[in-house]
Amino acid sequence: MTDIAAAKRAIAILGGTGQAGTGLGLRWARAGEAVIIGSRDAARAQQAAAAIRERADSQADVSGMENRAACAAADILMLTVPFEGQAELLKQLKPAIRPGSVLIDATVPLASSVGGRASRPLGVWQGSAAQQAAELVPKGVSVAAAFHNLSADLLNGDDPLDCDVIVCSDDTGAGQLVRELAAKIPGVRPIDGGKLENARLVEQITALLIGLNIRHKGHAGIRITGLPSEAYR
Repeated sequence: MTDIAAAKRAIAILGGTGQAGTGLGLRWARAGEAVIIGSRDAARAQQAAAAIRERADSQADVSGMENRAACAAADILMLTVPFEGQAELLKQLKPAIRPGSVLIDATVPLASSVGGRASRPLGVWQGSAAQQAAELVPKGVSVAAAFHNLSADLLNGDDPLDCDVIVCSDDTGAGQLVRELAAKIPGVRPIDGGKLENARLVEQITALLIGLNIRHKGHAGIRITGLPSEAYR
């Protein structure tokens, strides 16, 4: 079971210079978390980190590093890359990922990643992108699937979100950690979504939301209703 002390943790956002990565970085920096923006280009990562600090707080703990260095500096890794780059990046970073780390995977396998329609989900042999990630990380690294259904545009804004985050993991400690991080984003309610195999269902919801956003020109999220209050802790 994963146990990362909150006082010592840093969150490395791999592929973090895109909209999803900078949005999560901004929200966590505002919540007082230590954030490392990772990129293949260290200079680009540093520029993104400086932009987040400017918006969050001049004293915010945000730095930028090349992806390998970011892995070596953190035990919590947030993966925010398109599906077509997920496997290649994890294979490259495998030697740098520290044992006992938690990898949070937000990858969504969509046809747009390989030239198809944005709203059509792709089948993944392992069952889901998160399960594929679990096969690629070193032994002893826990994987949790989360943050698929948050609008990157809204994350990069200043207002609270109106969305639930479903967290799936086979490691109860990792799942709890990720739910704690999700709860730090104003307006977000984290929900335990069960085993990692359930990530397939959560990933596919994103395709529906993209279609709704295109059709209605909005920023749709999801809310799960009818659960007792303790389900959102």
